[in-house]
Amino acid sequence: MAVTQQFARISGTELDACRASVETLDLLCSFDLRPPSDHLDLDWAPEGLLRSSEIAGVDARVAAALRRSLDGDGEVNPAYRHQPDTIWGHPVTALAPYAVADVSALLGELEPQAVLAALPADPGEARTRIGRSVESLPGHPRGYLEPHFAALLAFYRDAAAQGLAVVLWRD
Repeated sequence: MAVTQQFARISGTELDACRASVETLDLLCSFDLRPPSDHLDLDWAPEGLLRSSEIAGVDARVAAALRRSLDGDGEVNPAYRHQPDTIWGHPVTALAPYAVADVSALLGELEPQAVLAALPADPGEARTRIGRSVESLPGHPRGYLEPHFAALLAFYRDAAAQGLAVVLWRD
């Protein structure tokens, strides 16, 4: 089974409900609580986004915000780990609306094209430097990572503009 990174934009009230109820959190992680437009599937890109930012020497504040955008701040509901088909090693985490605003502002300073331009020109060398998450990709990892960078930044920008929280999990 492939494990991919998932995101959902939800209201603070819905986040509180997910914290209080495993059933509500399961609805969210089953893609039944919010419409598809409030979900993002980042596939296997998170490690590549982080590694490429490290390779490019992204400012430490922005790098920390990127990591936070991919890891969340804390587990939403520890009882959810006991639900069938959850991934024990990757709990469901979240960023509250105020944290989403902070992260989004810092991500706004990230220049994905500059980050990706810092990768080695040779596709094989770039894949080796980034690591396992992109090693089996055909071609240069830039082509895979660029739309995922754009999607992540837009997702957080829109969530912040709407005053929403973001919930993250692996599926």
